[in-house]
Amino acid sequence: MRLTCFITTLLVFFLFAPGKVAAEPKGIEATAAKNKFQKPGFDKSAFTEEDAEKLAIVLKQWGVSIAEWAKKSIQGLLKKSAIAGSTVEIAIGHYASLTGPLAAFGHATDDSIQLAVEEINAAGGIKGRKIRLITCDDQGDRREVGNVVTRLVKSDKVVAVLGEVASSLSLAGAPICQENGVPMLSPASTHPQVTRQGDMIFRTCCSDAFQGAACARFAAEYPQIKAKSAALLYDKTASYCVRLQESFEKKFVELKGEIVLIQTYEEGTEDFSAQLKAIRESKPDVIFIPGYDHDVANIAVQARKLGIETPLLGGDAWDSPKLGKVGGKALNHCYYLNHYSAQDPNPRNQEFIKKFSAKYKKTPEIMSALGYEAIHILAAAMERAKSMSGKEIAAEIASTKDFEGVTGKITIGTDRSVHKSAVILEWKDGVPTYVTTIPPGISN
Repeated sequence: MRLTCFITTLLVFFLFAPGKVAAEPKGIEATAAKNKFQKPGFDKSAFTEEDAEKLAIVLKQWGVSIAEWAKKSIQGLLKKSAIAGSTVEIAIGHYASLTGPLAAFGHATDDSIQLAVEEINAAGGIKGRKIRLITCDDQGDRREVGNVVTRLVKSDKVVAVLGEVASSLSLAGAPICQENGVPMLSPASTHPQVTRQGDMIFRTCCSDAFQGAACARFAAEYPQIKAKSAALLYDKTASYCVRLQESFEKKFVELKGEIVLIQTYEEGTEDFSAQLKAIRESKPDVIFIPGYDHDVANIAVQARKLGIETPLLGGDAWDSPKLGKVGGKALNHCYYLNHYSAQDPNPRNQEFIKKFSAKYKKTPEIMSALGYEAIHILAAAMERAKSMSGKEIAAEIASTKDFEGVTGKITIGTDRSVHKSAVILEWKDGVPTYVTTIPPGISN
């Protein structure tokens, strides 16, 4: 009886009489819980389920039934606060290159994330709580990434992090999130090592391995090419190019295609005539070139001058206005895989374009689409999560299946990468034009 009265008095004084508790509970967790309630001006609705769990653990030394009663009492308070409409916001971090060489990518991503947060908050937020987005500029610098991500997880106490676009920058931020148990989603980092940093790290875009394999499938099976043979031309000094070349070669051979010739070059090469003459002699049905815009433009122009009319095929690094401007008509009847196209007729994509264009007076770019999708995937997972703990949120992100995004259906795989659609675009007089959507799993 005395025990029940003590616990009842303890809870009543925690809630209503700061500074007047008759008996002090023992233990660091109990003291922390008491101090949280006794802080002047404290909003009781900010007392979380995690606090309830901690208090319950300490109270178990006085009796399991009392501990459970205390826990349920506090959870009841939480429920009433939620029904009344809690004003306590949920902090989500975003680190991006808002200045520096990658600033265009950073702003495109952040614009769409801001738009999505406005939509989510207008619809009632997450579990009745609004999102507070904290965006930090990492300046496109790995050292600054370490500073801003540390600040987000340790000082700002965000429950999840979005970022980065560039794989090298995501690789700088991911270990910090992993170490602190904060889930991180990269909207656009394709390097396989990003998600290998730990069970808190996810990507919501296609990986390099997916791209190469999907391109091989397109080359072998789609009516635009129907290739039986292929030649490969890639920059052996660029890891991105090597990864796509390897996955293309593996998948194309699996599909009974023949790799008739492999040619390489190094960064800074301007004259590709020797490689192209060798390829011309091998007479492939398609030439796979997983290179960057400057190299691909030069290769296309030089290939046409040598009389090579074979279709060229590449990955998402081809998505550049510079490539279309320099390559021009030499790129006609050439194709590349991308994560997104504004021309994709998917109704969700067209609705997103309408909203984005209305707010920013421009058509969204690929990074805008991927950023918008990432925050919505995260918000849906947080809504399903039992609490806002890192493990609970990460578990729900990992369970994402057939999420209807602007780029199609998205499922998070066992490697924390996505299984999703990709699009194939064709260059027509320097302008990329939507051809088809490659559905999830077609690269398998």
